Amino acid sequence: MTRALCAALRQALLLLAAAAALSAGLKCVCLLCDSSNFTCQTEGACWASVMLTNGKEQVIKSCVSLPELNAQVFCHSSNNVTKTECCFTDFCNNITLHLPTGLPLLVQRTIARTIVLQEIVGKGRFGEVWHGRWCGEDVAVKIFSSRDERSWFREAEIYQTVMLRHENILGFIAADNKDNGTWTQLWLVSEYHEQGSLYDYLNRNVVTVAGMIKLALSIASGLAHLHMEIVGTQGKPAIAHRDIKSKNILVKKCETCAIADLGLAVKHDSILNTIDIPQNPKVGTKRYMAPEMLDDTINVNIFESFKRADIYSVGLVYWEIARRCSVGGIVEEYQLPYYDMVPSDPSVEEMRKVVCDQKFRPSIPNQWQSCEKTSPWQGSLLLISLS
Repeated sequence: MTRALCAALRQALLLLAAAAALSAGLKCVCLLCDSSNFTCQTEGACWASVMLTNGKEQVIKSCVSLPELNAQVFCHSSNNVTKTECCFTDFCNNITLHLPTGLPLLVQRTIARTIVLQEIVGKGRFGEVWHGRWCGEDVAVKIFSSRDERSWFREAEIYQTVMLRHENILGFIAADNKDNGTWTQLWLVSEYHEQGSLYDYLNRNVVTVAGMIKLALSIASGLAHLHMEIVGTQGKPAIAHRDIKSKNILVKKCETCAIADLGLAVKHDSILNTIDIPQNPKVGTKRYMAPEMLDDTINVNIFESFKRADIYSVGLVYWEIARRCSVGGIVEEYQLPYYDMVPSDPSVEEMRKVVCDQKFRPSIPNQWQSCEKTSPWQGSLLLISLS
């Protein structure tokens, strides 16, 4: 079916729906109609729209006349700078619309030309991470090679999920590519956090009990938002991260955390009860894999399984934070989970033997249990997370 025919059928359906529902006139919310109690009446449709104007969301709710329904611009968005919706029951436009995260598409496709890379700040599975400057602001630039285009596209897609933006999830700015004629780089541009990853932060710093709780709560808050489904016209699917570790969590200036690196994340369609990519349970970092992933007992048909695996990984991250917390003047040196049980780059089999067969877990020092300020957090919470 051609696009022209699809468009014609769409407009015909809109007109039929309007004609069927509005013989007596349709009542709609009208934000500009203060003289009529913010209500308008039409034989067309109710209309709601949100657009980005000078960096701020501008909301419009009104009536659309029957002739205006022939113009697609009224009922269909042209890009992610505007979100529009038409409907045909009384006051049906009394809804909240949200724009996707990130910059307008046109800006995203030109941003690489205006960013000045400053220094490399890290290397990951698919490439390098740079500190850059853009319009006088610091940004982080994750650079993929063209052979990793699928990974770049996937991570950009996850970051642009509607209503994903949260103070404890890394703020996405843009996706772009840069081509010099012989090679192509694929860029993901995000907020820059100069303190680096939680792994880097814990290697450099000792934390107080209050600081430990602040870090832990911010991680929990970000993961809770990621895992949560928001139901509605502009809702958000539940998302599982699948690679939670201290190197994939950033520390902000205010010493709270932002969860990053969403390239392996999966989204859940609650209506169809499906996950949006083929289910490969053995992804992520082996050291942080949940027992059910290591021994292949995870039920990949239940999305909840992936959320639970994230919680196990968070428990290990909490253990890392707790080790660097000063308790009674005692501070442990920074170590990765299971540092004393497996090699520096363990295999799945080595992790399975320790975690599943021998059922070992990172040790809980006695001072954590004896300190009144920390025992509810460091003892009980870690044991629950890792069980």
